[in-house]
Amino acid sequence: MLLRQWLKLQIIKSVLLSAIYIIPFALCAQTNYIYYGDKGNIILDRLEIKTGNDQLRFSTLKPYARRSSVAVVESLDSLVQANDPSVAHLTPTDRYNMQRLLMNNAEWSKPRDFYKNRKPWFWSLYKTHANMVEVNNPDFFMAINPVFQLGLGKESGYGEKMFINTRGIAIRGMISKKIGFNLYATENQERDPLYVQAFERKFTAVPGVGFYKDFNGTGYDYFDARGSVTWNVARFIDMQFGYDKNSIGNGYRSLFLSDFSNSALFFKINTRIWKLNYQSLLTELYADHGRGGAELFNRKYARINHLSVNATKWLNVGLFESIVFGRPNHFDFQYMVPVMFLRPAEQQTGSGDNAMLGFDAKVNLKQRVQLYGQLLWDEFVLKEMTSSRGFWANKYGYQLGFKYIDAFGLKNVDLQVETNRVRPYTYAHYDTSVGSYTHYNQPLAHPLGANFQELIAIVRAQPMERLYLQAKVIHYFQGLDSAGLNFGSNPFLDYTTRPRDYDFKVGTGDRATCNFLEFSASYELLENLFVDLTALRRTYKVQSGFKQNSTIFNVGVRMNIARRAFDF
Repeated sequence: MLLRQWLKLQIIKSVLLSAIYIIPFALCAQTNYIYYGDKGNIILDRLEIKTGNDQLRFSTLKPYARRSSVAVVESLDSLVQANDPSVAHLTPTDRYNMQRLLMNNAEWSKPRDFYKNRKPWFWSLYKTHANMVEVNNPDFFMAINPVFQLGLGKESGYGEKMFINTRGIAIRGMISKKIGFNLYATENQERDPLYVQAFERKFTAVPGVGFYKDFNGTGYDYFDARGSVTWNVARFIDMQFGYDKNSIGNGYRSLFLSDFSNSALFFKINTRIWKLNYQSLLTELYADHGRGGAELFNRKYARINHLSVNATKWLNVGLFESIVFGRPNHFDFQYMVPVMFLRPAEQQTGSGDNAMLGFDAKVNLKQRVQLYGQLLWDEFVLKEMTSSRGFWANKYGYQLGFKYIDAFGLKNVDLQVETNRVRPYTYAHYDTSVGSYTHYNQPLAHPLGANFQELIAIVRAQPMERLYLQAKVIHYFQGLDSAGLNFGSNPFLDYTTRPRDYDFKVGTGDRATCNFLEFSASYELLENLFVDLTALRRTYKVQSGFKQNSTIFNVGVRMNIARRAFDF
């Protein structure tokens, strides 16, 4: 109970402290951010490739800013209304999705008649199609919406029924277009597939969430609260202070920072000027811990910077830097300096913090294809890199992928293929209490941790305006620990416990192989109200003999929330 109360206080503290300190400086228009899993993310990804808009090419950083996203879609919509030939390649479904995005971001879009609901509920609710309660005045905007997800599922060979029961509320608002705020809070109970339960037992964590309690023996009960305050200190500089998730990357996965783990307290500065976008993120993380319940967990911290450059009309490149650090007696304030590559300054303190560097790029071609990738360096020794002896400290990973829009001439059918490869011991540190690249007993980047090779193929289709189809295939192999030996897949283990120094390659250890196939169909009954059908087949085999095969069917209904999924 103490932890749950503390999480609630974190949200309140974020809002109050931000309001106290930033109101005097909020002189320009601010922005809120589009929620993870929002359907608007799909059309924004398509528009980036189909139009080559400079602002959308900064989409490496997520979540997307509402203000800049709406500005781009508004400009394209005006061309559509004028029958401009430059947007003739946008399909009718694209245009429909653009209209829905504008309606769901009414604080920044121009008023349109179709936003209004001719038959409000009880004369005061759902006056607009997008929001249960909407106040939209020149000096004040607020939207209040219910959040719920109810689902039932069955797994072959498992006697218990799977379920999810989520109820909550989402509030966002804006004061004089200077201060923005949002709050998302849900109460949840769920029983997950057996392989997810195995993840919880191994890491003492439910994927994507924080503190939890047991529910009906094999289920979980947790409270998910997120919130932030945003403001703008200059024409090109936005700031955000809150408790939520952030991610960096263009792929389905990210080797830099993903939204897989629990939310975290953070302060973010984003500067967008000319062809540059620079983001500095300072965040408070939880160190490795047990179940707890009556005591506060130890903290660690991370500074994560990313510089993105629109090098040409078709090429965007980025630089990534992160440092995870912790001090037993104080916070290290030098990391508050929002400047990249302060590693020499960090070394002057005599610390051995966990630093990583990365490079990313994406190329948009012919308004149909996007090539993208990431390269991450955790640690390497140049002479060992060229020796090909499998030195343990050559810790790095890479991602390569492409997106094909309107694939093979089929309108509103998109194909994405991606591969991820991460060497053993990447993300790990010798001081696991403060140095591992993890948060709340979960990886901060890829859900598999390290020592794996993965291939992903996804087909998305929208054959009708309200029907969303998706097929996903994932294959990976990973080297697991064996006989009590650390072979580098688990970032929570001290890398000094390795069994040797050489002869490490991806898959070294007790080799596990997984094949994952999922098909899902979602139909939008009303605005942001979906009915979901999902079928999943997962086979998992470990070289030492363990096998787990799962066939799962799910049906559910959800509103203003992404479908809960476990694809690892």
